Amino acid sequence: MYELSRRRERGLDISRGHAFDVPRFASIRAIATVSAVLMAIYFGWLVAAIAIYEQIFGNTVPISIAELVRQIFITPPGVTLIIVGCGVGLLFAVVVFTLSVVSFPLLLDRREVGAMTAIQTSIRVVLANPKTMALWGLIVAGALLLGSLPFFVGLAFVMPVLGHSTWQLHRKVVEWPPNSGH
Repeated sequence: MYELSRRRERGLDISRGHAFDVPRFASIRAIATVSAVLMAIYFGWLVAAIAIYEQIFGNTVPISIAELVRQIFITPPGVTLIIVGCGVGLLFAVVVFTLSVVSFPLLLDRREVGAMTAIQTSIRVVLANPKTMALWGLIVAGALLLGSLPFFVGLAFVMPVLGHSTWQLHRKVVEWPPNSGH
């Protein structure tokens, strides 16, 4: 979506096939590096989620889905799991959002930029605009939730809108050097 938004902005052909041009870009290594960082954070979140569950419930495995639902929503340890799990999940979400909110569009737009520069830029954007970025994060989370509700079919509509919107956000918040053509 970012590539199609970039092409649209520059008056280039925006047929869907151009979305698959990205693997040929010089910045593909940086894109893969940022993706690997996010994947490592995801695995860290999984480990944290398992540790939280085991700390609260031990190694016992519920005998059924109904028993799991009862344990989580009705028992005091379940409420603790919800509160602690959501709090830790929020921390992971904030980290991922902060590292990536402008990283990927920046890497597509400025192909000479490296992964660390893109991540640092994304962090600076969030730190410079915390309220706006928090609101944007809530909008993204809400849109993804709504798009997921009808058996994920809504994501076909939500993802292009979020992709183009994030592209526009990146263009508004990242400063460009004079005479860069941006």
